[in-house]
Amino acid sequence: MPFDVLLLVFSAVFFALVLGLPLIGAGAAVSSALHSVPSGGREPMNRRSAVRGALIALAGLSLLTLGAWLGTEESRMGALESLGILLLTLLGAGLLLTGLGPLPSWLLEVTGPAAERLPAPVRLAARDLVRRRSRAVVAITLAMLTTAFGVGLTVVVVGKTAQSRAEYVARARPGALSVRMNGYFLGSFSGSFSAADVTAVRAAIERELPGVPIVAVERLADDSKHFSVNAAVEFPDEAVYRDQAIGDERLLRYLTGDPLTPYDEDTVVVITSAEVRLDSVNFYHGSKGDKAYEPGPPVPAVVARPAGPPMETVFVPAAMLRDLGYRLLPDELIVDPGVHRVTAGELERLDARLADDLATPYVERGFQAPTGWLPVTAVALLAAVGCALGAGVARAGDARQARVLRRIGDRTGLRWFCAARVGLMAWWGAVLGAVAGCAVGMSLLWPLTMPSGWDDPPRVPFETPWTAIAAIVAGLPLLAAVLGALFAQVRTKKSTK
Repeated sequence: MPFDVLLLVFSAVFFALVLGLPLIGAGAAVSSALHSVPSGGREPMNRRSAVRGALIALAGLSLLTLGAWLGTEESRMGALESLGILLLTLLGAGLLLTGLGPLPSWLLEVTGPAAERLPAPVRLAARDLVRRRSRAVVAITLAMLTTAFGVGLTVVVVGKTAQSRAEYVARARPGALSVRMNGYFLGSFSGSFSAADVTAVRAAIERELPGVPIVAVERLADDSKHFSVNAAVEFPDEAVYRDQAIGDERLLRYLTGDPLTPYDEDTVVVITSAEVRLDSVNFYHGSKGDKAYEPGPPVPAVVARPAGPPMETVFVPAAMLRDLGYRLLPDELIVDPGVHRVTAGELERLDARLADDLATPYVERGFQAPTGWLPVTAVALLAAVGCALGAGVARAGDARQARVLRRIGDRTGLRWFCAARVGLMAWWGAVLGAVAGCAVGMSLLWPLTMPSGWDDPPRVPFETPWTAIAAIVAGLPLLAAVLGALFAQVRTKKSTK
């Protein structure tokens, strides 16, 4: 009990740090952005703020680089070391965001004179943003933070997806329904079916899929007994049944994917894609307490091709083992996709029938890339547009340029002025946010993909979504400018009534 409480407290503190470090950095970025704005519109910003921000950002980049470098180590570190590297990288992300706070004010001041050569709406908007920097700087900073979150999340998820795709291990043939005890997870067993469990699960499958044949993979009922096959064939590590698969002719044809595969109760079938020739194999059996297992006499064997690489194994007829005195129980129940393809609705209904947590049905559909992050990213990017839009349109009407355009009745010019004002703020926020998000996301990928065990596959090259990032940088300002023009038109119509 004390250990559980300690683990709960540690988890709460860790997640608080994971969420708190970037949030503290974001809050500090807004605060430093406000302090960097000069009191007078035409006065230059405080250089100390710019220098301080640059030093803090440099410190953040240093920690990001250090975290990424430590994450590149191929030596398998423990959980605490990995968590420490992750927190170090998140601390660097928070410092980077804090240091970027004064940057919007400085960029507005530096680029203001350069805007004099641009078209009139952009030139007027740039002048107004420089003159009234307080709201503009806060809007740009908030747009930068939300864009950085969206871009960073995109970079991390795309990179993690590439790694997860490389690590994915199939648990059955594509399209097959597999029902195992709930204690089965990624190749390790924490429980097996009892005779009553098998009866209940089989009945649930038969009620949902009447008339569909059920394939059973069997195991030794007596846990003190041992049985293995020596076929002198190397099977791939990702094989679903690496050592042996015990069952009847339906299991053999499920493994080979061929309904015409010959079946003989007295013959073992070595299912492999390797070019081998075998006419016999040896059984090893005994009690688990024995120091050595005694080999039995050679057993006739043939070679067959698998339905796919994950299905390579040694098929042992269940009748052969029962003749040797072994008692067997089903360990997995399968619906062969060559006989019936389980639909999503059937899977959902079967899962409801097994709602007592006895077993969980699973349909092998290959690697499925996550999509839950897409709405979160979309909300973050829309929030960036909203930050620029709220500050750009709400205060655009108070600008001296807007009052002149309204007085002379130039509605088109007013709309262009509002669109340019909003678009410029969104553009600066998108550019700065993309740079910060790429730096943070690429650095976080290394500690997040650190191998934790010696059996973990090597790290694959990360896929950086440059096309999506470029679309964000170009699309956010354009969307903000269009919405700014539309809202300006609505406000102009209301003011003229």
